[in-house]
Amino acid sequence: MKRFLLASLSAIAAITTFTVSSCKVDKCKSIVCANGGTCETDGSCTCPAGYEGERCETITRDRYKGAWTVTEDGTVSSVARYVVSVENNSNMTSVQIRNFNNQNNAVLVANIVKDSIFIPTQTYTVGTLTKTVVGYGVITPEKFYEGHGEMKLYYRVTSSDGIVDNYGYQGNGVASLWTK
Repeated sequence: MKRFLLASLSAIAAITTFTVSSCKVDKCKSIVCANGGTCETDGSCTCPAGYEGERCETITRDRYKGAWTVTEDGTVSSVARYVVSVENNSNMTSVQIRNFNNQNNAVLVANIVKDSIFIPTQTYTVGTLTKTVVGYGVITPEKFYEGHGEMKLYYRVTSSDGIVDNYGYQGNGVASLWTK
């Protein structure tokens, strides 16, 4: 009887151990991550660059695209208010900014990482002058409509004649405010 009881308990323990260890739920079985996203063991999606959202369903740069009203006051230039157009660029993680610094021919490329925008050093021409721009910014959700309706950009425009105009870049001047 003792042997039977011991054998029975051993069998129950083995079955319980096997059952408990083999009941791991595959959280990715019912998850589809869009746009090449990868499902992690916890059921969340890791999105490729240029996409975001719970299931990588949102194109990051879409929140930046459109017409923006710019209000800026540089350390050298006067207060200005004008409109820029932010459009798709050739890759998913960047946009083109047209009419930058209120210059019709100024088309800059900016890189997007979630709520941050980075303007790598680049140039454009105004008459006989070459302007060099570098900067960064942050987009913030609009409180009432929950869209992304405000962006602060911090940049510096250096002219080939030696004049430097700062718009909050590295703490100099006031950031440029962009609103939709």
